[in-house]
Amino acid sequence: MSVTQSSNGLEQGLKPRHVTMLSIAGVIGAGLFVGSGHAIAAAGPAVLLAYAAAGALVVLVMRMLGEMAVASPDTGSFSTYADRAIGHWAGFTIGWLYWWFWVLVIPLEANAAATILHAWFPNVAIWAFTLIITLLLTATNLFSVKNYGEFEFWFALIKVIAIIGFVALGILAIFGFLPGSQVSGVSHLFDTQGFLPNGMGAVLGAILTTMFSFMGTEIVTIAAAESKNPGQQISKATNSVIWRIGLFYLVSIFIVVALVPWNDPVLASVGSYQTVLERMGIPNAKLIVDIVVLVAVTSCLNSALYTASRMMFSLGKRGDAPAVSQRTNKSGTPYWAVILSTAAAFLAVFANYVAPAAVFEFLLASSGAIALLVYLVIAISQLRMRKQRMARGEKIAFSMWLFPGLTYAVIIFIVAALTIMLFQDAHRVEILATGLLSLLVVAAGLFVARRRKQQKLGAVVLN
Repeated sequence: MSVTQSSNGLEQGLKPRHVTMLSIAGVIGAGLFVGSGHAIAAAGPAVLLAYAAAGALVVLVMRMLGEMAVASPDTGSFSTYADRAIGHWAGFTIGWLYWWFWVLVIPLEANAAATILHAWFPNVAIWAFTLIITLLLTATNLFSVKNYGEFEFWFALIKVIAIIGFVALGILAIFGFLPGSQVSGVSHLFDTQGFLPNGMGAVLGAILTTMFSFMGTEIVTIAAAESKNPGQQISKATNSVIWRIGLFYLVSIFIVVALVPWNDPVLASVGSYQTVLERMGIPNAKLIVDIVVLVAVTSCLNSALYTASRMMFSLGKRGDAPAVSQRTNKSGTPYWAVILSTAAAFLAVFANYVAPAAVFEFLLASSGAIALLVYLVIAISQLRMRKQRMARGEKIAFSMWLFPGLTYAVIIFIVAALTIMLFQDAHRVEILATGLLSLLVVAAGLFVARRRKQQKLGAVVLN
């Protein structure tokens, strides 16, 4: 069977159902099932405001990214657009920072999955499960993008079914229609020190925490470049982001804070979903949540491998990564980019075992603010690309709302959030570590650009 390839040499092997499910479940990770308990414990029922604010930011950022991606689908996504709109150094920097973010996600998610499996099969060491899971998913990513799409389709379907089931049970419990449930009603929204027990400062802190749980929404614009009719797929995915965030995050978190007191210590220690299911009297709640979380972290690991490799491939095509990273096999898969990204992840794991703890903690902290930097670059790129396109008289088929007002609002909000993080003890190390890494990458980008310019001048002189 012949392989259809895009202009950049990658296979257009993702089917519409793959891209659709990627867009639906790309935002669902273990942070929703487990990590949300920490945000609830910090902000109380008002965590709903934090999720709504963070979700609104993501919706706006995706709309801006969608405008650029529909007009020019590219596997480098926002990195390529930053290169065109801001300058080579910007595309180089954000591309490598984004690659680094997902490279660090690979060992973290593999270890999380291995920990769950080790609890079920204690005779097998955690490191063995970590190795097996990573190698298995690396192998599936090496052969064809269809493998990634198929794995992600089923992973995503399980996550979506789990959330819809949770929401259905939660609604039944709230209205008192769930037999055996120990909880009902929505009184916990107000009966434990009110809706805003810890003030707006805690809500602001929760916004900063919840923003990072949405990272991954933008992957659909990278994956769509390997599908037929990518512009149509991207516009559909971008239009659906509002109801995805509304259903998966706001509705499910509403059910949690309605049925369980926000200051219940079990929320943070056990996780929000498991706590609520146990209060509902659902048998084997822990096992159910463990299975769903295992699927979620495996899905995230699968996407991390895919996304890191595609970003490296794009950087290679632009001359900003080793030339070998742009090589593809017969099925149009950038196999060297997959291998190099996985190898970097294994080096991070190795550093965790042999280097001092402070070293690995710095590596993790260095990715802490990358999500906000990505959002900031998307906003600035869209602002400049829109003006360039308007100057050329181009028709904007898919546009950002209320341009340029909302774009400027997003930029101001992100700069304010980064500034606030710098002055908060809980986030200062992340900002400083990410800032230091960013400066190093910018310096490398400027060096590469200068060297490329010198090579071009040399070629002109020779000619």
